[in-house]
Amino acid sequence: MFFSYYSNLEYHILIFLCICWFFLIVQIIYNIYFFRKLIVFKEHKSSNKSGISVIICAKNEYDNLKKNLKTFLTQDFINYEVIVVNDQSNDNTKDLLNEYEKTFFRLKVVNIDENVNHVIGKKFALTLGIKSAKYENLLLTDADCYVEGNKWISSMASNFNKYDVVLGYGAYQKEKGLLNKFIRFDTYIIAMQYFSYALKSLTYMGVGRNLAYKKSIFFKNKGFANHLHVSSGDDDLFIREVSKKYKVGIELSEKSHTISIPKRKWKDWYAQKRRHLTTSPLYDNKIKFFLSFYSISQFLFFSLLFYLFYLQVSYFIWGPLVTLKLFLIYLINYPLMKKLNCSDLFLLSPLYEVFNLVFQGSLFIFSINNNHNRW
Repeated sequence: MFFSYYSNLEYHILIFLCICWFFLIVQIIYNIYFFRKLIVFKEHKSSNKSGISVIICAKNEYDNLKKNLKTFLTQDFINYEVIVVNDQSNDNTKDLLNEYEKTFFRLKVVNIDENVNHVIGKKFALTLGIKSAKYENLLLTDADCYVEGNKWISSMASNFNKYDVVLGYGAYQKEKGLLNKFIRFDTYIIAMQYFSYALKSLTYMGVGRNLAYKKSIFFKNKGFANHLHVSSGDDDLFIREVSKKYKVGIELSEKSHTISIPKRKWKDWYAQKRRHLTTSPLYDNKIKFFLSFYSISQFLFFSLLFYLFYLQVSYFIWGPLVTLKLFLIYLINYPLMKKLNCSDLFLLSPLYEVFNLVFQGSLFIFSINNNHNRW
């Protein structure tokens, strides 16, 4: 009876149904090839007592530094320093850092003079911080980040026994409201992808708020020289370059997470996501294909599924698609959300996924229109 129902379907509906199944199979292949390895990934546990330099760039970050800096200065690690690069701040950042220098012997402050003209963005400040570092192993984060507990450095540093570059997880603080859930889900999806791709030797990015690499690698690569014309790129374009020559590891343990304060207005988050799009056109073609094809397969799958529902096609036709898709979402998200400490998003993750696709689609359309207008 089930197969006879299929044979009686209108031709165009049958075509849509076949396309839905095709895109679902594509997603299954992605899950097996990319995400399965992340699910079964086991933490690399070993101690590393080599010195490490934590680098934080700050521009008018007085409030954030006052709240967060002490969490980095009180880590349970023997040989480390915290370098804060004060990038021409005109608030009370400099005074706060001078005060902290008297109390915390691990703190080193690098001030960029107001008269110095440099490239927009934090690449210049970050380069000065790296030059000032006395240790070979570098650990980068941002002024608006903090860590819970005192094992952040030791968790990230343990990977230097085996790897030259370490990708960490930069979470956002859990707060009330729908926007917060969307932001944290988006962050989770991005991390799931860049962690999974790194495990398949297709590293294309990390996050600047929790990233580690060796100082010698930075200078052998001539720093950010290859993409100085782009204001961002210090945590994706640079990482993609060095990943072709050096070993890249990932660190997932909860102790290694940094936490940032999320945007609290939709327009602010939208503007932030637009800025993040500026470097993606510069990714390698292979990376762009894998990332875009997966997103397109999801978007078209849901679009055609909603269209079948709109046509009031029987549940017995589209029901198996929905059931299998939900199974895949929950199968992937349960272990990974547990690892990345965002299990509260699990139950409604299918809805968040649909919203995320619509949101990313709108960003993509905006970027196309923006590039067109520039011409």
